[in-house]
Amino acid sequence: MKRILCIAGPTGAGKTAAALRLGPRFQSGIINCDSRQLYRAFPVITAQPSPQERSLCPHVLYGFLETEKRMSAGEWSSLASDFLPRFALPILVGGTGLYLRALFDGIVSIPRVPEELTQRLMAEYLAGSSRELYARLEEADPAYASRIHPNDRQRVVRALAVLESTGHTFSWWHDQTPPPPACDILRIGLKLPLKDLEPLLYRRIELMLDAGAIEEVKREWERLPDADAPGWSGIGCHELLMYLQGTCSLDEACALWRKNTRAYAKRQLTWFNADPRIHWFHPDELDRLEACVISWWEQTASRTE
Repeated sequence: MKRILCIAGPTGAGKTAAALRLGPRFQSGIINCDSRQLYRAFPVITAQPSPQERSLCPHVLYGFLETEKRMSAGEWSSLASDFLPRFALPILVGGTGLYLRALFDGIVSIPRVPEELTQRLMAEYLAGSSRELYARLEEADPAYASRIHPNDRQRVVRALAVLESTGHTFSWWHDQTPPPPACDILRIGLKLPLKDLEPLLYRRIELMLDAGAIEEVKREWERLPDADAPGWSGIGCHELLMYLQGTCSLDEACALWRKNTRAYAKRQLTWFNADPRIHWFHPDELDRLEACVISWWEQTASRTE
C-alpha cells in the first residue's frame, strides 16, 4: 500500500521547514497543497520555497499557474495523483484543506463552466431575478435546492451554471464522487496559539516587503491589469494592488494585509482542528515530529506496495 505523509496547518506555522527536514531523509518529493503557491507570478507573497530550499529534494506543483487561471480542488487532486507514484514517500505540504479532502476523502471534479455563462446568470440574479432563478433550481434539482438558502447568490448561480453547461444537476455530479485512493496516510499538523502565531505572521509580511513583494505586484500588473483575475484575489496581492492603484496608503494596505492574514490563519485552524486524524505538533517540536514519522514508517513497512 502506498504511504503518504501530509503536513498541514495554518499559514506561517513552519510547514515548509518540517517538510525540508523530512524530505532528504526519506528521499521524498514535496507536493504543494497550497492554492496560492500554485501561482507563478507571486513566489514572495505566497511564501513559496526558495531555489535553495527546492534543491534539497524534488518540489512539484509550485509556481506554474498563470494569474488569469483558476484551479479547482478536483483539478489539483488529479495533478497531485499523477505525482504520488513517483516518490518513495510523497509529502503533501500546505494549508488548503479542501485540496486534501478532494484527494483523500473523494470529491467530484466538475468540468469547468464557461465564465461568460456564470457572468450572465449572475447578471440575471442581480437584476432582480433571484426568486426566478431559485425556482428554476428547485424544479431542476430539488435535493440541492433544499440544502441552500434562496438568497445564496453564489451557490444558486453556480448550480444553474453547472446544469446549463454540463446537462447534469449538482446532485447528479455529487453522486459521481470517486472512492478515496487505497493508501496509508500519516497526517501531521503544525500549529501554535493564534496569539503566538500573530507576531510571526506580521514579521513575515515585513520580510516579504523587504524581499520585493511590491515589485512582484508591479510586474504582474503590467502584464495582466485585470483585478478580477483569480490570482489577484490572494491575500497580499489584493492589498498591495490597492496601494499601487492609489486607493490606500502603504500603511493602510499592510494593516489590511495583516488583518486578512490573521483571519485566514484562524479559518485554517478551525478547518484542521475539526479533523481528528491529524497528529499535532508545535513548530519547535521538529525532533518529536520526525520521531513520529520514523515510527510510522517502520511500523507500516510490511504494508507497503
